[in-house]
Amino acid sequence: MFTAETQIRVRYGETDQMGYLYYGHYALYYEVGRTEALRGLGYSYRNMEEMGMILVVTEFQCKYLRPARYDDLITVRTSIRQWPTGFKISFHSELLNQQDLLLNAGKVSLVLLDGVTRQKRDLPKELMDLLKPYFPNNPPTNEGYPALISR
Repeated sequence: MFTAETQIRVRYGETDQMGYLYYGHYALYYEVGRTEALRGLGYSYRNMEEMGMILVVTEFQCKYLRPARYDDLITVRTSIRQWPTGFKISFHSELLNQQDLLLNAGKVSLVLLDGVTRQKRDLPKELMDLLKPYFPNNPPTNEGYPALISR
């Protein structure tokens, strides 16, 4: 399992009238966590886009447990809990406050598409190679990536 953390301070403009982080901003916090997790791994969305690939969200799950409040310093814990298969990758997110209380948890699944044809494309070998150390019992050989799923 791969896990990374980043922090975000809840800004005033992100809150509702009660001073709570507006529910619609949680997806943005998940995205910040995802982007920074990949960057910490040594890969980036920019790498994929420069190679003509895009990641598209296919599923978003979100459970609100406690409110995040204005000026709270939130830790976004992002993990990849399962070995990605073919063109699909899922990120789990947990948002914790400064007291380390779990505020929110969710999961975002994405598929990789060719930026021009919009056809599904296998995840880049470079990304899979960076993930291998975190999944010692799961990674297939490089040649096996496309065979993992039925299209």
